[in-house]
Amino acid sequence: MGWDFVTVEKDGPVAVVRIDRGDGLNAMSAKLLRELTEVAKSFEDDLETTAIVLTGTGRAFCAGRDLRDPEIESNNAKPMLVRRRLAGGGARLCQVWEDLEALTICAVEGFAIGAGLALSLALDVRVMGESAHFRAPEVALGLSMSWGSIPRLINLVGPARAKQILILSDQRVGSADAAAWGLAQDVTPDGHAVVRALEIARAAAEMPPLTVRMTKQAVNAVANATARASIYMDTEQVILSGMTGDHKEAVAAFKEKRKPRFTGE
Repeated sequence: MGWDFVTVEKDGPVAVVRIDRGDGLNAMSAKLLRELTEVAKSFEDDLETTAIVLTGTGRAFCAGRDLRDPEIESNNAKPMLVRRRLAGGGARLCQVWEDLEALTICAVEGFAIGAGLALSLALDVRVMGESAHFRAPEVALGLSMSWGSIPRLINLVGPARAKQILILSDQRVGSADAAAWGLAQDVTPDGHAVVRALEIARAAAEMPPLTVRMTKQAVNAVANATARASIYMDTEQVILSGMTGDHKEAVAAFKEKRKPRFTGE
């Protein structure tokens, strides 16, 4: 199976999945979201792969949602039943990656913003280049953080840091803070995140594959025991916030390269 924006390379029990939209930024378009979901599903019945590295190309892991994607824009004119299904695509993408039994490692160079951060949280381990950063701009764009991200973020950094990261959304989380807070598990010199991620993947692949899968499943079961119940309105919240005047103003300001003027509408 082939994809336009994603490649998969396998070397025995280790696989490398690369995001590449050809522009060095890898913004999350509707098509890229579908392809990443399909790639994850392709590993569901793969008993030969014990560890998977997910990374970007160019300057970034993922620059966040593609605000200029005409397909995403056109979805806003569709019936609410359809919009709700489409809006839940990000949550399903992250869930299918989280549910994989293979150990998953995210290698981040440059930045992982918004959707990129959300996707990275669904993986088991995050490795960052020392100049890389995370950022969650959703609140500044008049949106709620969705894709099932909040319980995952709280599990890693705790509630106070989660609020700081999400509400102070213009502030970058650099690699040093990410490691200190538990958001990143390893920091490498720039350009070596994939190398380190592969070292972790190969070490995991040397373990008995059955117990790797069972242990990951057990840890996830404990960590996520109440997650789905706590975010069952996740998709509805992002649809509602996306209908506000403040969100429309934030998008207009982004496109016009000016400071937004929020009114609470």
